[in-house]
Amino acid sequence: MPGSSESRYIRLEVISGKNLQVPSRRIPAGIYISINVDSRRRWKSAISVSSSDQSVTWGNSVTLSSHSSPALSVEIRAFFELGRPLGGGEVIGKLQMSWDELLDHGDEPFDISFPPVHGLHPSFRLKAAIVNACDDQDEALFDSLIDCEISRDTDAGHTQLAAYVTSNNVSHLNDAIEHFQLVLDLCPVGHPDHVTALTNLAWARLKGCIRNDFEDIDATTSLFRDALALRPQSHPDRPLSLYNLTKALSWRHNKKRTAVDIREAAQLYHELLPLCPEGTYLRSIAAGENGVDYVIGACNKLPIDASDEGIRLRRVVLELCPLGHQLRPRALDKLARAVQGRFDQHGSIDDIDTSIQLRREAVSLCPEGHAGHDTYLNNLAYSLQSRFDHQGKPNDLDEAISLHEEALRLCPVGDKSRYYLLDNLGGVLAERFNKRGDIDDITRAISLHREALTLRPSGHPGRDIILNNLALALQTRYDKSHIREDLNEAIDLYRESLRLKRLDHPERHINLSNLSSALCSRFTQTQENEDVEEAIKLCQQSLAALHSLHPDRYYSYFELREAYMSRYQILHDPADLSLAIENFRFASRHPTQGFPRRIMEVIEWARQAEVCGHESALEAYQMCFEHFDSHVMTRSSITSRREAATAFRGARSLPVDAASCAIRRDNLRQAVELVEQGRGQQWSLASRLRTPVEDLESANPTLAHNYLELSKLVSNAAQSSATITDRAAADREAMEYRRRTRQWQAAVAEIRDLPAFSRFLLPPSYEDLQAAARQGPVIILVASQYSCSAVIVPTSGDPYHVPLPSIALADLKILKDRFTRAIRDSSRMNPRELRTDLIVLLRIIWDQIMLPIVDVLEHVLKLQRRSRIWLCPTAAFTSIPLHAAHPFQTKADRSGKEPCLEDLYICSYTPTLSALIRSRQLMKKRVPPSFVAIGQGQPGAGKGKALLAVDSELELVHKLVPATANRTTISGDAATRAGALSALQQNTWVHLACHGKQDPKQPYDSHFVMRDEHLTLLDIMERHIPQAEFAFLSACHTAVGDEETPDEVIHLAAGLQFSGFKSVVGTLWEVDDSVAKHVVEAFYGYMFGDLKKGGVMDCTRAAWALNCATHAVKTKVPLEQRMVFVHIGV
Repeated sequence: MPGSSESRYIRLEVISGKNLQVPSRRIPAGIYISINVDSRRRWKSAISVSSSDQSVTWGNSVTLSSHSSPALSVEIRAFFELGRPLGGGEVIGKLQMSWDELLDHGDEPFDISFPPVHGLHPSFRLKAAIVNACDDQDEALFDSLIDCEISRDTDAGHTQLAAYVTSNNVSHLNDAIEHFQLVLDLCPVGHPDHVTALTNLAWARLKGCIRNDFEDIDATTSLFRDALALRPQSHPDRPLSLYNLTKALSWRHNKKRTAVDIREAAQLYHELLPLCPEGTYLRSIAAGENGVDYVIGACNKLPIDASDEGIRLRRVVLELCPLGHQLRPRALDKLARAVQGRFDQHGSIDDIDTSIQLRREAVSLCPEGHAGHDTYLNNLAYSLQSRFDHQGKPNDLDEAISLHEEALRLCPVGDKSRYYLLDNLGGVLAERFNKRGDIDDITRAISLHREALTLRPSGHPGRDIILNNLALALQTRYDKSHIREDLNEAIDLYRESLRLKRLDHPERHINLSNLSSALCSRFTQTQENEDVEEAIKLCQQSLAALHSLHPDRYYSYFELREAYMSRYQILHDPADLSLAIENFRFASRHPTQGFPRRIMEVIEWARQAEVCGHESALEAYQMCFEHFDSHVMTRSSITSRREAATAFRGARSLPVDAASCAIRRDNLRQAVELVEQGRGQQWSLASRLRTPVEDLESANPTLAHNYLELSKLVSNAAQSSATITDRAAADREAMEYRRRTRQWQAAVAEIRDLPAFSRFLLPPSYEDLQAAARQGPVIILVASQYSCSAVIVPTSGDPYHVPLPSIALADLKILKDRFTRAIRDSSRMNPRELRTDLIVLLRIIWDQIMLPIVDVLEHVLKLQRRSRIWLCPTAAFTSIPLHAAHPFQTKADRSGKEPCLEDLYICSYTPTLSALIRSRQLMKKRVPPSFVAIGQGQPGAGKGKALLAVDSELELVHKLVPATANRTTISGDAATRAGALSALQQNTWVHLACHGKQDPKQPYDSHFVMRDEHLTLLDIMERHIPQAEFAFLSACHTAVGDEETPDEVIHLAAGLQFSGFKSVVGTLWEVDDSVAKHVVEAFYGYMFGDLKKGGVMDCTRAAWALNCATHAVKTKVPLEQRMVFVHIGV
């Protein structure tokens, strides 16, 4: 071996260590190697963080001289602080060895093993080599003697605590506590080592508590809490302080079951885990079975707390369970239960959507075969049923039934949970029977409830719930079948259920309300006053048990008004009617109940007020429209909005019934406002997002920009949700849509705070609506079950009422059916054959409907002949060709024929007054005209017969349109859906010649037939083409709405008007393309006849041109094919 020991320099490279367990079992902040060169000097490696497998990597090196000592001492030590270590730390292992032993391994790395700690031998890997020269590394060595009393006592405390843990000798614990207490006494508040002293003392005491050798866990926990408070967010030792406190809280919870401790521990872990890098020892312990998993499990056992604070805790717990964590499904379900509970208390739709979202994930994480799968299915079904009750989405009810069926299938006979699965399935089947009337549903529901009841005999918990639900099913069947035995049994079961319910039970109000309902039903049959008196008292008790915003107060108001209304119908006491109306009002206004139930209630209120002649009828109609508006606005897609609008019995006639009510009360202005507010809600909702804001931009550009941006976001969210079929994804999109809608509504509210914009986007007043009559009067035809009449909105002044006493709603329905038959029969007749049936019907329209209106126009308004008028038909009037009204008779003086309506006036239609106003507003922005003719006469197999005249019609249009209009033609293979959409967006004038189809079931699927795919109404509505001016729809059924919602006026022509076309010619029924070209030729001849004299293309001439054209082709085109064309818009 070269050289002597006095002159050797040895380079040591400390590489790594493993099995580095701390004797005291504390979690180290870091581990280092200490090499004592002699009695006074030593070298320390860097402090490295232990990995999850209790290994450490250092990679430090030092060159030392061996002249001062023949041997050296090697130690592995653990520090419990990274920021400011106190003392030398706790010894993990210690060895004495000579320099020669280090050099026996040559240049190869080797392991130095230490005595075992808790059964494992700590070791570290080292490489040693002799070097010829050495830089002066005295600075790498420092004094190994510790003269500081604080450090000596700290190290002594570590030694004693380690001895206690390994030997269980309490004297060592007492010594450790004594040493650490001395250090704390020497490090008061403000001392740089105060936090370390607090932590060391707390750990020693906690170890004693865990082993039952020390009792004051509360004081120990306080020490940890004080230490954490002194380690701010950025402190390197904050993670360990967080862990230390969680350890104390978890142990105290384990012993005392204090919920507050486990809640705090969860919050601390929520902060801790992101601070612990993956792969570190602290992370492995904190994220392990005795760390966060214990806290998660304990939190999952806590009672469900539906408060905001309770839900925040559940969210924290869920975030502690990342994807793949075994406890995530249960954490999802617990959070879902808390959110569902808050929904049950406050009725927020976002809460029930969140609950469903969480429960869908829980089901997906526990497929069939996993423990709890049936429970998660049942819980998801329960949330879906709750949303159906609140929002009325039919898909929710069907899915809930499917899930309950599946849960029951997976639950064997004899399983302890089978009773509630039976009961829950029975409940949703009864709900479906109530909505759809399938007797098999209610029969099976009752059978399931009875089976569930046998599994919960007297004395079993939960029996009261099943009794109540069986009674509810029996009462539901009674409401449809009126079997008195069902009602009497239901009352008996309700009474037994109520008897079993504790007086302080949070759901006792349900039993009270249900029994009240059954007693009220029996009163209407028997007229026994005792029943209705008891029903009223039970409702009052139910109300008294609920806070003012509890959603279930709605049901108590509902039952209370039922009781008062029933008694009024028997005893005719006006006080009962007043009380019934008051509770109608409370139920309809109850803010935390879902809109569907409130809408059904207010519809019934309006009906009863009409029947009883109560003055509140108009108030009820007004509220109904407000609720409809709010309810439909919650639906994210256009199709789902229509679905929501058609879900209510009796809703179809509300706009006209409201207008009729106002007319009968001589309030014509309000009649106009109500009929406008109630009709065309689909268009109204959609158009809000396209409202011009020029005035707002001048007053407040920032607000205007924010409003426009949010309008785009809401519109885009609605369009994207329409294409989603996955229910979970659809729910997420719906929540995002509502979030955007709330932002949009907040922006609208801010705009309304501006002095000149207080009515921004509010339902228009009569003064606002009168702008529709600027170019001529608008005639609103009201077809109500209570009266049929017309209201004329003049250019200025109050509206005029025109009673139509000769015709009733039933007559209009008959007239509509007769027209359908007459048109069908006429299409089979020879063109020159007299259309006798049609003539009779058009004469009826003239005599009974239009003549009284014409009298007012001529003699009261003094309207000149050939003036413009706009017809705005409602309800049954929308299916009748009012513009074609004709007396078909000779004048009394035989000087000629009596003029028909279109001889007297230029007739146009408008879906609503607002639509006409909006079209006129968009006329302010005009661009150079461009004309496109789109034709598809060969639509392809299965899409309709070939239209042989289309190509010749397109050629004709091309010739008639002036060359200055930048005209183009698209036909044949180019006339695709995409091609047509592009042409619509790029041109201001459009002529469409193709098959058109109105879909009576889903009007948004109404379409023009193109070469490949259909060009649907929905496609058109989603385009915003404000520069568009005119469209001629030479296709069938383009201006007729659907039967379900006639007052929504959902058809292709209205869709084009909505997208931006101000003036549209559409059709009411099937068009014969072989004769339509005569109308087309005459129309464009009149439309562009003045252009040679220097005129400009003007879409406002379309109504006049169509009027002239239909007169001009009388000898060429049969009556029904002249009548088929109508003008809509400006």
